[in-house]
Amino acid sequence: MCEFKVIFNGKTLFKDVVYAKAEGTTVTTRSVLGEAKEFKNCKIVEVDVNSARLVLESRKP
Repeated sequence: MCEFKVIFNGKTLFKDVVYAKAEGTTVTTRSVLGEAKEFKNCKIVEVDVNSARLVLESRKP
């Protein structure tokens, strides 16, 4: 199984992520342990399986 690090605006904010869903301007993530974290007003800009990275950036107004 592949667990991702969530990188938001250049900073690693969440680890061991196995689920991500983008709805509008919110990205909801869940860790392998079931912990959930929402990132608001952002977008997914990169999913890199080889590096286990999920990169998010703030949406510009």
